[in-house]
Amino acid sequence: MAAAQQPEQGPTGWIDLLAGGRLPQFALICLGVWLNAADALVTATIMPSVGADLGGYAYFSWATAGFLVGAILAGASAGRLSELFGLRSATALAGLVMLGGCVLSAAAPNVELFLAGRLVQGLGSGWISGFAMVAIALLFPERHLARVFASVTFIWGVATLLGPLFGGLVVEQGHWRDVFWLFAAQSAVFSLAALVLLKKSGGGAGGPGVPWSQLGVLGVGVAAIAVADVIHIPMLSIGLVVAGLGILALVVVIDHRARVRLLPHRAGDLTTVCGSGYFAMFALTAASMGYAIYGPPILQQLRGFSPLWAGYAIGAESLAWTLSALAVAGATGVWDARWVRFGAVLLVASLVVLPLTLADGPLTLAILGGALMGAAFGFSWAFMSRRVLAALSEEDKAIGSSAIMAVRQAGAAAGATISGVAANLTGFSGGLTDASARAASVWVFVAVIPLALAGAWAAFRLTGGAEKA
Repeated sequence: MAAAQQPEQGPTGWIDLLAGGRLPQFALICLGVWLNAADALVTATIMPSVGADLGGYAYFSWATAGFLVGAILAGASAGRLSELFGLRSATALAGLVMLGGCVLSAAAPNVELFLAGRLVQGLGSGWISGFAMVAIALLFPERHLARVFASVTFIWGVATLLGPLFGGLVVEQGHWRDVFWLFAAQSAVFSLAALVLLKKSGGGAGGPGVPWSQLGVLGVGVAAIAVADVIHIPMLSIGLVVAGLGILALVVVIDHRARVRLLPHRAGDLTTVCGSGYFAMFALTAASMGYAIYGPPILQQLRGFSPLWAGYAIGAESLAWTLSALAVAGATGVWDARWVRFGAVLLVASLVVLPLTLADGPLTLAILGGALMGAAFGFSWAFMSRRVLAALSEEDKAIGSSAIMAVRQAGAAAGATISGVAANLTGFSGGLTDASARAASVWVFVAVIPLALAGAWAAFRLTGGAEKA
């Protein structure tokens, strides 16, 4: 077992980061992150138009659920596929898969093919983001990882704000199908650029194979969580969430005994850097999902906000995430551990502030609660990711780096479902009223506080007594 890499010495500024021919590769990674984040969020503003054109209003949430299922499975397998086919070929193919999914949705004559296209987009997007993480691990010196991850966070935050806006503007100027034609064009550019810019990464080394059994079990677990998000029978939803989380835990157990691993060695061991890091990422991401999903309708119902202004208010989370990530990108030494811990504490604090203020408290405090949530990730995410990457052996570098995005997306799916169950238990599924909105404004946050506390514990473990290998 390899010990964690020692921090490299040398220039750490932005100029050195982009020197040595790394600028085009850095731009390619940013484009991949944009495609992943923006396409995941674009349906928020176009689904009413899709429903009017194709029908299938009852399947609105499947546009997101299907995308997430594909993205998580693809992200989890990205590391092994990059070893089998080489980063260059695998990344170019991922762009083509996403292009195919966009074309399928853009040309869909019915809602079934539209949703099939979203599943394929999820696969392509998950591979793109997974291969982007592999590229970061392989192409950039460790001394630059914090700035690279800060840039990824910046792109993600911009996509969170602009993805739905992009969809809305395209629909206003043309047709919802144009959204996917435009994403198809971007995917084609990404695929072609990968063939050129990643040439130096070489071909595939063969690798040990694909962990089909773990991927199959992972698919069942993710599907259970995704189905729970679209079922409006509270007790059945709770059962599916519990079953899905149990199956995800089973993946770690199976992987530990498998000949071909999906995850790095001891990834399920919370006494290690990888184990505590992945768990912190999963739990903290899951704890944050309720705000983005239920904040806008609560603000519209109880405070009379328009959809646009509700979106801007919720956008304080993304803005704080982006600004805080850039502010601490150059932190070194003991400060990277301190920012991880500070971020974890901020997330817990946000889950205390929001249920006290979102419905009836001072609006400035409600927005501050969302900003605290965003800043929590901005301060901590890059340094958590860098610690995990630094602890990986050379053998586990590809699968370990691609797992970062898969863990994050799995946490997002689980958190969205848990928040949805909490909201539905308070009457949200029966219709948006003052009473249901006020109850949801409390319980969608209170329900995930245990997850946030567990994630904070893991973050402190990550920066404290966790083993390096």
